[in-house]
Amino acid sequence: MTAEAIIYTILWASAAIATKFGLMAGPPLMLASFRFTFAGVFLLIIRRITYHPLIPPRRWWRPLFILGALNTTVYLGASFIALTVIPAGLFNLFVATNPLMVLLVERFVLHRIITRNQWVGLILATAGLALGAGQSLWQWQTPMWSLALIVLGQTAMALGSVYFHVSHIDLPNIEVNMWQLLTGATLLWPVALGTEGTVPIHWNAQWWGALVWLIGGVSIGAMLLWFHLLRHGGARQASFWLLLTPVIGYILGWLLLHEFITWANIGATLLVIGGLILAQLSAPAAPRRKQTHSTNY
Repeated sequence: MTAEAIIYTILWASAAIATKFGLMAGPPLMLASFRFTFAGVFLLIIRRITYHPLIPPRRWWRPLFILGALNTTVYLGASFIALTVIPAGLFNLFVATNPLMVLLVERFVLHRIITRNQWVGLILATAGLALGAGQSLWQWQTPMWSLALIVLGQTAMALGSVYFHVSHIDLPNIEVNMWQLLTGATLLWPVALGTEGTVPIHWNAQWWGALVWLIGGVSIGAMLLWFHLLRHGGARQASFWLLLTPVIGYILGWLLLHEFITWANIGATLLVIGGLILAQLSAPAAPRRKQTHSTNY
């Protein structure tokens, strides 16, 4: 599972970079709405061409709606707005809060035990997060509302990750992803049109290039890998890999957006990696679930 997790992390870290390019040509919620709609329709066409059923059993409608609202509308909608004012590197650093969110959700909602080493690892990683965020706030004068939106989005994703794992949705990953994208787009379009309907969009290479990468590499590729990691390792183990996103995010931001990498960024990254290693070593092996057609892609 390590190779899949690393590929997922690279794709997920690249999302902030592609979004920054797209935001140079259009407003955030419109960009997000187009992304979710195109990605969902593309998967719908694939399902139709391959003669798979398009409508899931009625018992899964509510779980799919909840996943779409949490993972797509709230998490990514809030993230797109935040990325209008914060650096991509800082955003990817905040993605590292997801394991802490997952642990807290599992602790207080599912009453699961958090080991001492996991707490130490998460405290170490959070210290790195605070170091990098504090330096970025001071240097770029990042507004607090954007950080609040990131925290809101990460909380929604943690809730969605845990909910997916405990709901045992017996559907192929591609179908789950398709419906969470279409549901999320349906919920987001009224907000986007109501707040950004009069904002001009430049239909240039930056806009379409960002959309193509966000749809193919992230909404489809990364999310299918994410569901694969959740099925085989659980929400807690899968989310720990998100701690690597600051490393990849800072490198991509430096290469593609010319964002600075400071000693504080390096120190924060080392603390995050140390927390990841400690938490991973102390994490108990997740029980394997009986596999059905849900592993078909």
